[in-house]
Formats: sequence, C-alpha cells, structure tokens
Amino acid sequence: MAFRKVAGLVLAVVLVFSLASAAPARLIALLAPIDRVIMQGFDGTLWRGSASRVLVRVGPGYLHLGAVEWALRPLSLLTFRPRLDLRSRWGRQQVSGELVLRGDSDLSLHELSANLPAEPVRHFLPVVLEGDLSFQFATLHLREGLPYQTDGRLVWRDAAWMSPAGIRPLGSYAVELRQPAGATLAGQVITLSGPVDAAGSLQLSGRDYSVDIVVGDAESLDNQLRQALSLVASPEGGRYRVKLEGQL
Repeated sequence: MAFRKVAGLVLAVVLVFSLASAAPARLIALLAPIDRVIMQGFDGTLWRGSASRVLVRVGPGYLHLGAVEWALRPLSLLTFRPRLDLRSRWGRQQVSGELVLRGDSDLSLHELSANLPAEPVRHFLPVVLEGDLSFQFATLHLREGLPYQTDGRLVWRDAAWMSPAGIRPLGSYAVELRQPAGATLAGQVITLSGPVDAAGSLQLSGRDYSVDIVVGDAESLDNQLRQALSLVASPEGGRYRVKLEGQL
C-alpha cells in the first residue's frame, strides 16, 4: 500500500513536470487574476515563457510592466499556489522577484527589486517631479490589490523639481515600510542626501492613507519652490508641512 502511494506521488510529479514543460505559455493567463492582470503576446511554454506586454492594476490605474519573462516552479502546482520567478523590462523600468499566486485577489511577492522613473509621484502632487524610484522588498503580500503584509524600502534618488526656471535638485530620500500581517502599513521618511531636507511619516489602513512630512528650511527653499510647496503644504517656522489624507 505504501509503495502504491509513493508510486502515485512520483507519477503525479512527473505528470506536472511534463504538462508544465509542454503546455503553451498563454495558459499562464489562467493562473493570473483576470480583473487585475492584462497579458498579451505570449511565447514559450507554461514552464518557461514570456509575454510582450503586461499591465497590473494598482489602485485606480494600471502599472505597465512591459515585456515579462517567467520561470514556473512546477512542484508549486501541487500545492495550488503557483510560484514564478519573474523579470520585466519597459524602458528604464525593471522589475524582478518571486511571485506566489494564492487566489484570485491574493498574491505575494518575495525578494522584489524594482527600478522605475518618478512619474507615478506626479499623480499625487500638483508639481512636475523627476528622479528615479527603486523598491527593495523582502515581502509584499497583497489582498484585493492592497498591502496586507509588508517589509521593504522605497528610495527616491536624484529627486528634482521642474521649475519655470529649469530643473532644481532636491535630494535623495528613503521610506522604510513595515506592516505586520493585517495591520496598518507604516512608513518613515528620511533624507539620504541633498539640499532639501524631508522627514515624516505615512500610513495606509485599508484604502485610507495619511501623509505627514516636514520639508526644507529657510536656507534650502528658494522663492519658486516655496510657491510650489504652498499649493500642498502649510508654512511652519521656516519649513513646510505636507499633510494629506484621503482614499486610494
């Protein structure tokens, strides 16, 4: 009896490997949540394949990942939690990490590394900003498109403001992000370098977010930058406090 169970398990493993190695790449779309991921231009197999265009729904919009390559771990199909090693490229934007699909609206990313331009920041502020964003996450667990468990860091390097007089350098900044499973996401903002200092905190509870950051001082802020900050911040002893609350 024990031999039959072992033999059956071995046969199941061999079958999974065979199917994954021969099945067409387009079947990967059956594993992804169709309401949050758009994939086009498939090539290769389910085990090792690629898609020429991938978009992932993030909040109210979509994040363009560009061309994506993956390597599926076939044994993960036996646990009904497919694991894929991913790598994507779209212009200056690069993303890599391990993806675990837990359900239609439940996924985890491990050892996530991402580099992309700072354009997404422009959606939250009425000024034109430049620079490069990088993400390093040991864990990023998402449910219903929102963070559920988080351990990582966001860095904004060579941040700059496009003023009417030209590019004004601001500095480089980091946000340390921590979130125990199911708790509120908390972040601490620190300045790494540059002429404009920034420090504060942010929180995300469900879809409700709050930001409280103090920026600059009397010597580091020129008149045009003060005018731009006055659109989103209030003066406070020669500095400006950016305090935002809302819903994603």
